[in-house]
Amino acid sequence: MSSEIFFTLSSGNQIPVIINNRRGARNVTLRPKVGKNPEIHISKPWTTSTSFVLKFLESKRKWVEKIFNAAPTTAKIMPDMYLEILGRNVHLVHDSNVRGNRYINEEKTILCIGGGAEMFERRVRDFIKDELLKEIKEIIKTTPPEYRPKHITLRDTTSRWGSCSTTGNISFSWRLAFAPYEVMRYVVMHELSHMKHMDHSKEFWANVSMLYGFGVERSKRWLSQHGQSLHRYF
Repeated sequence: MSSEIFFTLSSGNQIPVIINNRRGARNVTLRPKVGKNPEIHISKPWTTSTSFVLKFLESKRKWVEKIFNAAPTTAKIMPDMYLEILGRNVHLVHDSNVRGNRYINEEKTILCIGGGAEMFERRVRDFIKDELLKEIKEIIKTTPPEYRPKHITLRDTTSRWGSCSTTGNISFSWRLAFAPYEVMRYVVMHELSHMKHMDHSKEFWANVSMLYGFGVERSKRWLSQHGQSLHRYF
């Protein structure tokens, strides 16, 4: 692994570039990461030189700067605020005398976070991740058995909302929890469709539409237009 610095021309920021050699990789993969600690992660084959990678990054400068410029200012998570979680407008409350974190009403619109105030933000984040993973698994149960992945993981990615490997492992950005529910479900169906089609052919998109049902284009369009807003927290 090596580290470089990417200087943005538009803002003058210095963004760390993390370059990793990846076993089995055939291409250079570029992933900008926005948030409190912005970084650019690049995976490359062992035989690809660092100088080639940096030239590749420079050739993508316009796209990279656009991502960082569009990134929303990170908002701090605090007690008594409202947060969109899995399509619900949830009121966050804090009670240091309570152990654990849980919804305290049947509608799941009031979330009580226990523990010390200094751990509030981290506990909210961890709770959201757990809830998203549960919901993703429930969505997958509604599909035929041949679409069931071997393993599901949550990651904090910027340029990709999900990925599916040839071995049947699927990962999702945990920030999908802040998207409208049907948009999150679209990404799940998108990645499950890669279990049959490891491309974006006509057959693949037909498979996505079959799994998702009516409104797939609307959810796809929302993610394209508003996806960066999902990075406004944490």
